[in-house]
Amino acid sequence: MIRFIYNLFWPIGLLFFLPRYLVKMIRRGGYGNKFGQRLGIYDCELRVRLSKQKSTWLHAVSVGEVNVALKLAKALQALEPDLHCVLTTTTTTGFALANKNAPARIEVIYTPLDYWPIMRRAFAVIRPTRIVLVEAEVWPNLVAFAHECRIPTILVNARLSPRSERRFRRFRFFVVPTFRLLDLVCAQEPDDVDRWVAIGVARDRIRAVGSIKYDPNGRDHRAEAQENTRITSVSDADRQRPVLFGGSTHRGEEEILARVFLRLRQQFSSLRLFIAPRHVERLREIRAQFGALPMRVTLASEVVRQLPGESDADCIILDTTGDLHRWYAIATIVFMGKSLTARGGQNPVEPIIAGKPVVFGPHMENFATLAKALVLKKGAVQVADMDSLELTIAELLRDREACQRLVQRAREGLSEHQGATARTAALIHELNPSL
Repeated sequence: MIRFIYNLFWPIGLLFFLPRYLVKMIRRGGYGNKFGQRLGIYDCELRVRLSKQKSTWLHAVSVGEVNVALKLAKALQALEPDLHCVLTTTTTTGFALANKNAPARIEVIYTPLDYWPIMRRAFAVIRPTRIVLVEAEVWPNLVAFAHECRIPTILVNARLSPRSERRFRRFRFFVVPTFRLLDLVCAQEPDDVDRWVAIGVARDRIRAVGSIKYDPNGRDHRAEAQENTRITSVSDADRQRPVLFGGSTHRGEEEILARVFLRLRQQFSSLRLFIAPRHVERLREIRAQFGALPMRVTLASEVVRQLPGESDADCIILDTTGDLHRWYAIATIVFMGKSLTARGGQNPVEPIIAGKPVVFGPHMENFATLAKALVLKKGAVQVADMDSLELTIAELLRDREACQRLVQRAREGLSEHQGATARTAALIHELNPSL
């Protein structure tokens, strides 16, 4: 009955949200490419390729989830050498990143809309042997079709904040029948287990394995940092200059960072500002804001094309998607966006792995457990406003040893997630060891 109601009102809901959805797609660009896949319409070549293989269906929304999916696929392939995957992603930025980084054995397509005739067509083409959903992507028709076809459905890197739990509990009558059908939930934290039980997942199907996003995965941090620095094509002279780096910034934060930078430059004359906006489509808006400020601004793509030493810009704005982790290599101090003028925060793990001290604002709700742990262990600094941000950055610029202590303690804080990717892959494999 719940599913019947869901499908009955689904077209009405689509009409309600469609204008906003289309505006967002147009702003981000690339919306027309393979649009039919969102409606379960696939070309003949794709159908033929998928008909010749058994596929693990990985579903990820955008850039962050795609990175998790690719990391997990690599760990799964170590257990299953013949692994073939279909990776579905919702956003154009996620699709572009997946196409750029996915190996040949992973077919990248857009996520089909969760309406029963569209999802049925998608299942007929993908023919999944199991479905792996990343973080919070539990859709009623997708999960129900999988259950009907006896296809194991796994939720990995599962996160459920107290706020989300309260929202789900309010609509418990509607959500429990869907969550009850999940075969395995790989939760990020032990504290998450009771929250998943409260919304319908059987306790014996939940495993607290750590976060794939936070898993350092045994990487050679120093070698990786050197490689990333080379790829960014910043000259050796520029690398010696201190860099204040704004990662995944949101509206309002760019202007705050610019004003902090201009004040700090009076003390640190060689300081540069790098801005990586969370949404690249805001480039024009950001440049317009900076136009009234006394600093020279350029784009990262323009710097890469210039000869070493040519750029004299005070501020460089990243205008590409999927390369942020590489650019962290040139940072001196990283401010994590969506934490000062917006709520939720952004993932601080990439700059920590790159060996950079991290500062963030008061709003880290989406990473609350990690942010709290980092602050308590003195592995990151949390600031309240623009003034405290300026003071903190000034102190860190003066004291390189303090920066190194922050990085060391932050990496120690991530150690509990070491091996989360391998543990998740092993649980998935055990659920269906014939693959």
